[in-house]
Amino acid sequence: MAFKLLLFLVPTLLFSVPGYYEPWGKDADLHYGPPSPRTETSLSLMAHAMEKVIWFHQNIISPVDGPRSHYKPSSSAYMLQAIRKHGFLKGYMMGCDRLLRENGDPWVYRTTLIDNKIWKTDPPN
Repeated sequence: MAFKLLLFLVPTLLFSVPGYYEPWGKDADLHYGPPSPRTETSLSLMAHAMEKVIWFHQNIISPVDGPRSHYKPSSSAYMLQAIRKHGFLKGYMMGCDRLLRENGDPWVYRTTLIDNKIWKTDPPN
């Protein structure tokens, strides 16, 4: 039993990093520099199809259902920007992560006051 514990603890102690770091949501240590120059790239078939699905959501479903996002840019615009910037797979995963965080809780996201309403701001980096 002691051997198994030692076998588990040695790699953990070898690769651990000392110190305390804030949770991932606070982003206190991030510094945003100037935006990188945008290069025109052709989108994959899946990215193009996802753009059409997002267009349908933004122009057909959202006007009927009403705005529900607590973020600027909205979650659909965020996913569209992320897919255009990072490609289909990474952009889709970033958009899904954003949708999972879509709630009205005043957690640790950056906020901005726009038209007397507090919005969470989280641009796709």
